[in-house]
Amino acid sequence: MTQMSKSSCPSPEACCETLSDLLAPRFFKALGDGNRIALLARLASLCRPCTVSEIACCCPVDLSVVSRHLALLRDAGIVRSERHGKEVHYTVRYDVLARTFREIADAIDACCVNPSTPVSKETDHERP
Repeated sequence: MTQMSKSSCPSPEACCETLSDLLAPRFFKALGDGNRIALLARLASLCRPCTVSEIACCCPVDLSVVSRHLALLRDAGIVRSERHGKEVHYTVRYDVLARTFREIADAIDACCVNPSTPVSKETDHERP
């Protein structure tokens, strides 16, 4: 994924294409399941590389299902796996998560904000 700024977006069509590229189905499918989110949160809370069985205690599913969930997160680039003998240790790829969400936010700012409408910090319920 590439860094994008408002000046690097020559047209709305190009911006939409860039935003579309950033909204990769694989990434969001990986984050679109409650069990995978729970596994990711568990792994992040442990702050170290962990085995499937260490991560699995947060979800009421079989270890084989946890392994498949972690493989999907790995294939989406959200976690990294390393084999140590018979065990596989997983770690969160914080850099990938942060960069991806930051690039999506930048693309939305560059492409989806109507220049004639000022951005307000108030919410709808705060308006008179």
